[in-house]
Amino acid sequence: MDQKHPILKTKLPNIKNIIIVASGKGGVGKSTVAVGLALSLTLEGFSTGLLDADIYGPSIPTLFNLKNERPKFVEDGKNKIEPLIKFGIKVMSIGFFIDPKQAMLWRGPLASNGLKQLINDTDWGELDYLIIDTPPGTGDIHLTLTQEFEINGAVIVTTPQVIALDDVQKAIGMFQNQHVGIPVLGIVENMAWFTPSKHPEEKYFLFGKGGGEYLSKTFNIPLIAQIPMNETICASCDEGKLNGLLKDSEVKSAFDNLLNGILNSKEEFVK
Repeated sequence: MDQKHPILKTKLPNIKNIIIVASGKGGVGKSTVAVGLALSLTLEGFSTGLLDADIYGPSIPTLFNLKNERPKFVEDGKNKIEPLIKFGIKVMSIGFFIDPKQAMLWRGPLASNGLKQLINDTDWGELDYLIIDTPPGTGDIHLTLTQEFEINGAVIVTTPQVIALDDVQKAIGMFQNQHVGIPVLGIVENMAWFTPSKHPEEKYFLFGKGGGEYLSKTFNIPLIAQIPMNETICASCDEGKLNGLLKDSEVKSAFDNLLNGILNSKEEFVK
C-alpha cells in the first residue's frame, strides 16, 4: 500500500453498519447464513438491506424467489436503483440484471467496477444494517469491498470438516491483514449436524465435528453460532420460502445466537 496516497474509503450515507459474510471455501452456506442474519435483524426491528456481492454466481435471487423480478430506476436525476423488498429486507443483486443461464465473462477490474456501481447506485435509504454476501475466495470482490468501503466487521462461515478449514483460515487472514484491518466478529459453523425434523433428539455429524471450535481457539475469535441442517432448510431455500427458515426451533435458536453475537460484539457499532 502506498503510504503517500492512502486509499480513501467510502462511507455509505444513511447506512449505520455494514457486515460482510465470508468464507474462503465455496459450498459452506454463506448465502443461507447471510439471509438468516438479515431475517433475524429484520424481525428484531432493525431496518436491513442485503447485497449479493457474488458477481459470477449470484444466489440471492433464487433464495428470495425473485429470479424473474427486475428493480426499477428512480427517475429524479440521480440514476438510482430501487432495491427489491421481500420479508421486509431491501435486496440487491447483479442477478436481477442478467440472464441466469448466461455466464458472466468479466475480468476482475470490470467485476469490481460493477460491484461498486451496484453498491453506490442503489437507493438503500436509511439502514441500520447492510449485510453483504460475498463469493468464495479472497479475490477482487473482497479487495474492492475492504479497501474502498467502510466495513464494520466480518462474519466467517465454515463447515466442520477439515478440508474446509484451510480455505477459511485464509479468509480470516485476509481480514486480519494489516492493510485490511477489518474485525472478525465471530465464526459460524454451518451444517454443524443433521437433525431430522421428526426426530429432534437425534444428531448426525455428517461432515465431522469440531471445525468451528478449532478455528475459534486458533484465532481467538468467538464461535457465535452452530447451525444445524434438516430437510426443511433445503426446501425453504430451494423454493424461496425463507419465511420458513426460522420455523424450526433449533435453527431459530442458532440464528438467535448469531444475532446476539453481532449485537453484543465488542466493536462499537452505531445503534
